[in-house]
Amino acid sequence: MKKLTKYILSLIMAVGFFSCDEKFDEINTNLVDPTSLNPVFLLNQGILDMRYRDGVSSLQDLSYNFGIVQQIITPFGSSLAGANYNQLNLDRAAHIWQNTYRNVLKNTVDAVEKSKENPDESNLYHSARIWKAYAYMVLTDTYGDIPYFEGAKGFIEQIVTPKYDSQETIYMDILNELEEATAGLNPNNPTSSSEILYGGDPLKWKKFGYSLMLRAAMRLTKVDPSTAQTYVSKAVAGGLIASNEENATLRNTSVFNNYIGVHLGAREKANYYLTEPFVEHLKNNEDPRLESIAIRHVGATNGPSQTIDRITRDPDLQIGMPMGHDDVSINSVLAENGVVSLWDFSQANIYTVLKVDSPQFFLTYAQTQLLLAEGAIRGWVQGDAASYYEAGIRANMEQMAIYDAAASIPESAISSYISNHPLVTEMALEQINTEYWIASFLDGSELFANFRRSGYPTLEPNPYAGSEITGDFIRSMPYPDSETVVNRSNLQEAISRQGPNNLDRRVWWDQP
Repeated sequence: MKKLTKYILSLIMAVGFFSCDEKFDEINTNLVDPTSLNPVFLLNQGILDMRYRDGVSSLQDLSYNFGIVQQIITPFGSSLAGANYNQLNLDRAAHIWQNTYRNVLKNTVDAVEKSKENPDESNLYHSARIWKAYAYMVLTDTYGDIPYFEGAKGFIEQIVTPKYDSQETIYMDILNELEEATAGLNPNNPTSSSEILYGGDPLKWKKFGYSLMLRAAMRLTKVDPSTAQTYVSKAVAGGLIASNEENATLRNTSVFNNYIGVHLGAREKANYYLTEPFVEHLKNNEDPRLESIAIRHVGATNGPSQTIDRITRDPDLQIGMPMGHDDVSINSVLAENGVVSLWDFSQANIYTVLKVDSPQFFLTYAQTQLLLAEGAIRGWVQGDAASYYEAGIRANMEQMAIYDAAASIPESAISSYISNHPLVTEMALEQINTEYWIASFLDGSELFANFRRSGYPTLEPNPYAGSEITGDFIRSMPYPDSETVVNRSNLQEAISRQGPNNLDRRVWWDQP
C-alpha cells in the first residue's frame, strides 16, 4: 500500500510539473513593465533632457556660459564660482557632459537605432539623426574633441571606453548627417504626431535641419571657409526656418519646467544678476527688449527684501552688476553705481522670460536671419544683408511675446529701433553678431559658441584679480574627472592632441 501511495504521489507531481512547464513562458512574462520603448518616446526624452530636466545641468549655464559672454553673473563663490572669477569649478563644468551623454544621447541614439530599419518610421529616424547632430554640436562646442562615433553606445554595443574623435572629423560628419537626414525627410511617409518638437511634421523638421546646417557651417568661418560656404549654400537651397512659428521650441509647463527659471525663481533667486555690459548696451541703444527681460528690486538690502512691491521694469532704472567682483569687493562700488546693496542690481525677469513654464529655444528664426546677414556680407548668400539683419532684429523682438504677453514689444518700438540702428558695412560683422548675442539671450551653449567664433560683441575681459586663465576669456570647458577614472587612455590621447585640460584650451574651430 505504501508503494502504491508513493507511486500515485509521484505521478501527480510529474503531471503538475509538465503542466507548469507548458505555460512557463506565459507565467513568467511581465505584463506590466515594458521590454522595449517606442522610438518616438525615446526621441521626446532626448529633446526634453536637452534643456536639463535632470534639475542641475542648467547650473553650468549660470556658472559659466552666461558669465563668459557677460549677460548674467553672480558675485558669490564656492559652489557658484566659475566665469565670475575665471576659475575652475569642476562640478559645474561637467554638467553638460554628464547630461548630454547620460540622458540626451543615450535616448536619442537609441531612437536612431530602433527606427532605422522600419520603413514606417523613416521620418522619425531622420528626425532623430538631426537631433543627435544638435546634441553633439553642443558637446563638441563646449569641450572640443569628444567620443562621437563610439559615443553613447554603452547599451547598444557595450562600448564603455569610447575613443575620442577630433572636432574637425566630428563637424564634417555632422554636416554630412544633416545633409542626408534632412534630404531623407518625406511628407508622403508616415509621421509621428506625438513627437514634441514639431508634432512629427517632416517639412518643419526639414527646415530645422537645414537651419542647423547653416549654424554648423558658420562655425567653420575661421578654419575652413570653403567648406563653410559650400554648406551655407546647401542650407539656403534646402529651405530654412521662415518665421517664429517654426522656431525649435521646448514648450515648458508646470510639470516640465524651465529649470533656469526654477533656479532663478527659487534657491538662486538672490544670487544672479544681469551684468553691467549687457544692461548698458541695451540702455545706450534704447533697446526695448530691456523692459521685457529685466527687473530690479529697488532698494533691496538682502535676499528676503527682494519683494514684489520693490520691482521696477523701467529701463531707465535698470542697473547691471559690474564684472570682476566677489561678494566683498562689490560693496566698494555700490555708491558709484547708485545701488544700496548687491541685491539692488537688475535681474532677469522671472515673471516673463523666466517663468517656470516659459518656453526655451534651441534654434530660432531670428538667429537664422542674422547668420544669413553675415553670410551675405561674406558673399556666400544671395540677398541684401541689411534686410536679413532687420528681419533678425524684428523676429527676436516679436519673439518676446511668446514668453509672456507682458514681455511683448509694440510695433512702434520695433520699427523705431530698426530705423535708428541701420546696418553699416564697415561695422557689419560686429553689428550682426552683437544682435546675435542679444537674440540668443538664455541660450547658454549657443551664446558661448558664437562669441568665440565671431569675436563679438566686443567685451572687456573680466578683471577679477584671482583669475586662473592666461588669456582674456575662457575658451572651453575641461573634461570631467569621471573621464580620468573610467576612460583615461582615450582622454589622454585627446588631451595630447589638443593641449592642456584647462579653461584656456581652444576648440578646433576657435582660432585666434
